[in-house]
Amino acid sequence: MFVRSVLPSYSRLLVGASLALLVVALAGCNDKVAEKLVPSRPVLVATVHYEAESPERSFVGTIRPRIEADMGFRVPGKVAKRLVEVGQTVELGQPLATLDEIDLKLQAEQAEAELRASTGVLEQAAAAETRAKDLRVKGWTTDAQLDQAKATADEARARLNRAQRSVELTKNSLSYATLVADSRGVVTATLVEPGQVVASGQTAIRVARFGEKEAVVAIPETLLGRAKEGTASVTLWSEANKKYAAKLREIAPAADPATRTYLAKFSLPDAGDHVSLGMTATLTLADPATTRVARLPLSALFSEGGDPSFYVVDDKGEVALKPVTVKSYESNDVVITGGVDEGARVVALGVQKLDPAQKVRVVSSLSF
Repeated sequence: MFVRSVLPSYSRLLVGASLALLVVALAGCNDKVAEKLVPSRPVLVATVHYEAESPERSFVGTIRPRIEADMGFRVPGKVAKRLVEVGQTVELGQPLATLDEIDLKLQAEQAEAELRASTGVLEQAAAAETRAKDLRVKGWTTDAQLDQAKATADEARARLNRAQRSVELTKNSLSYATLVADSRGVVTATLVEPGQVVASGQTAIRVARFGEKEAVVAIPETLLGRAKEGTASVTLWSEANKKYAAKLREIAPAADPATRTYLAKFSLPDAGDHVSLGMTATLTLADPATTRVARLPLSALFSEGGDPSFYVVDDKGEVALKPVTVKSYESNDVVITGGVDEGARVVALGVQKLDPAQKVRVVSSLSF
C-alpha cells in the first residue's frame, strides 16, 4: 500500500516540473521573436572624402629633351658617308657624317700656293725698300722713289697677310667636311643620305642632348595662372605610381590659333635615363595652398537649434550625431572642413526623423 501511494505523487511532481520548463522555454522563444520583430531602419549613406577645394587638373603631354639641335655642315658639298643611325648614342666630338673632300683639298692647295707666291713678292719688295732707304741717305735717289718702294713693300705685306688668312679658312673648311657631335646625346633624326648634295647650314643630323628633360603640354587660357603660380607634378604612363616634381620653364607668349591653348614646357630635374624621350606623361596642376574640404548632400545635414551635425553610422549599425564645421552651402551640397573623419559614412536622407537609439541598416537604394 505504501508503494502505491508514493508513485502517483512522484508522477505529479514530474509533470509539474515539465510544465515549468516548458513555460520558461516558451517565454525565451517569445523574447527572441520579439527581438526579431523589431526592424532595423534602412538608410542611405554618403562617404566622406576630403580633397582640395580647387580640384586638380591633369593634361596629357610628352617627354622631350630641353635641347635638341639640328646639326648641319658649315660648307656645301656632296655627302660621302653617314656614320650614325636614329637612336644611336653619340659622344662629344664623334663624327656623324662626312663630305667629299676633293674640292676642299684643291682650295687648300691653291691657298698655300698663293701664300708661297706672296712670300716671294714680299721678300723682293722688302729688299727694294731697303736699297731705296740706303740710296736716299746717300742722296743718290729722290723721296718719290723711296715712297714708291715703301708702298710696294706695304702692299706685298698685305697680300701675304691675306694669303695666310686664306690658308686658315681653307683648312677650316676642310675640317668642316666632317660633321661632329658638339655634346653627348642621342640621334633623333637623320635627314641626309650618301650621295646627296647639301647646302651650307642645311639640317643633316638631329641630336637630342642628354641632360635635363621636360614635359611639353598644351594649357588652356583659363589655367594659365595656376600653371605659373601653382605646383605641378608629372607621372608617366609606364610608371603610374611614381611622381616627378615639375617646374614651369617656358610658356608660349601667344595661343595656338587652332586649339586656343598655350604650349608650356615643364622641366623635370629628377628624371633619369629610364625616362625615355617621347614617353607619354600626365601633368597635374594644383593650387599652391588650398583648403581640403568634403562635399556631402545637403539632405544629410541635421540642425535643430544647434550646431550643424551629421549622423555617422558605424559597423554595428549604430548612429552618432557629430557636429561639423561648414564652410559654405551650395545648391545641392554642403561643404565642410572638419568634424568627421575621412571615409566615415553619414546618413544622407531622413535625418530629421532618425532615432539615435535605433539601429540602422545601410542599403544601396531605397524602394517604396
